[in-house]
Amino acid sequence: MYDRLPVPYGLVRFGVAPDRETIKNVTRVFEKTAIHPNFRFFGNVEVGTHVTINDLRLHYHQICCATGAQTDRRMGIPGEDLERSSAAIQFVGWYNGHPDYRDSEFDLSLGRVAIVGVGNVAVDVARILCRTPEELASTDIAEYAADALARSNIKEVYLLSRRGPGQAAFTNAEIQQLGELPGADIAVLPEEVQLDPLSQAALEESQDRDRLTKVEILQSFASRTRNGKPKRLTLRFLVSPVELYGSNSGQVTGMRLVRNELYASRDGSLRPEPTGPFEELPVDMVIRSVGHRGVALPGLPFDERRGIVPNNNGRVCDPETGKPLRGFYVVGWIKRGATGVIGTNKPDAGETVGCMLEDVTAGLLLTPARPDPVMAEECIRRVQPDFVSWADWQRVQGLEEVRGKEQGRPRVKFTAVEEILAALKGD
Repeated sequence: MYDRLPVPYGLVRFGVAPDRETIKNVTRVFEKTAIHPNFRFFGNVEVGTHVTINDLRLHYHQICCATGAQTDRRMGIPGEDLERSSAAIQFVGWYNGHPDYRDSEFDLSLGRVAIVGVGNVAVDVARILCRTPEELASTDIAEYAADALARSNIKEVYLLSRRGPGQAAFTNAEIQQLGELPGADIAVLPEEVQLDPLSQAALEESQDRDRLTKVEILQSFASRTRNGKPKRLTLRFLVSPVELYGSNSGQVTGMRLVRNELYASRDGSLRPEPTGPFEELPVDMVIRSVGHRGVALPGLPFDERRGIVPNNNGRVCDPETGKPLRGFYVVGWIKRGATGVIGTNKPDAGETVGCMLEDVTAGLLLTPARPDPVMAEECIRRVQPDFVSWADWQRVQGLEEVRGKEQGRPRVKFTAVEEILAALKGD
């Protein structure tokens, strides 16, 4: 396994919210594989910088790309690049201690934040912004982020959905938890949580009990009154931002929203369409969470429109002929796009691995000139002597857990590559 960062676990370490510690237990499953004597980890090694795809072909019969979706999708509206407008991927990376985002700056001294989107990531961001310092103190949130959030003056948080309550992507458990936050009251507009005729008909036809419960939970929030909590979280539905506007110094001061209505598309799904009227929403910061997008890996084909490596059930394909490229595979978001959660990747991985095993049986493999583990490691040592092995990572993990135990936390993360390398050298 090659990883650009010196630590494993990708999305689990840097994407899962710090107040979701139980979800991170999935790493125990990965560890069962990682302790196998035939497994090797090369952390702090970037494919495309330290080694190329052609370099890997010299050593391996099969190569699987699992790079995920590393960038965010944009809203494509005026004002999106104003100061205090940022992507959720940046904010999440910042509070989770991702080395790429640890030095990001967010002005939390102001009062109002709008989060565009109501997917899992958007809900995580809203929840973290509304958590009390005491709640965050027992998590593995980056220390600098915990300090900044403890000093936050944010009083109003808005979650904006372009569709209605019947189409909301969050789970019932997530929305129920948002309504029980110790530090934030929850609010909805009564007219926005009433189902339109199309949504009502779709719900009745599907008899989806979970979705019906979700709507009932949202509608119950309409009758709530403020309980004097320090913050308020407002969920808005059927609205889309069409413009961000700012001060003379170029900082966000508000957004213009348009009212949407739902219509039935050709595939039967309900899609939003702007109809007006417009509304001005004064906010001091905007975090967009409207999706993620894959990044091309040098040496493999890439579908720019979909943001994935073109493939057939996980086998990488030539985009012109559609024929599989022998020995190359993809899995996860770089395979199917940024959809689903951690659990979705299990059957997805099973499909790809099934193809890999079929190709082993059929002899449809690469023909490496030096298929020897020792030679592969020697190659890495030459180009990146500071690579991190699995044994190295276990030492880092142990140090993080010791630091966490001292503070009553699961771990205190190292958040810079230099910190990790120094810790391994005993500096």
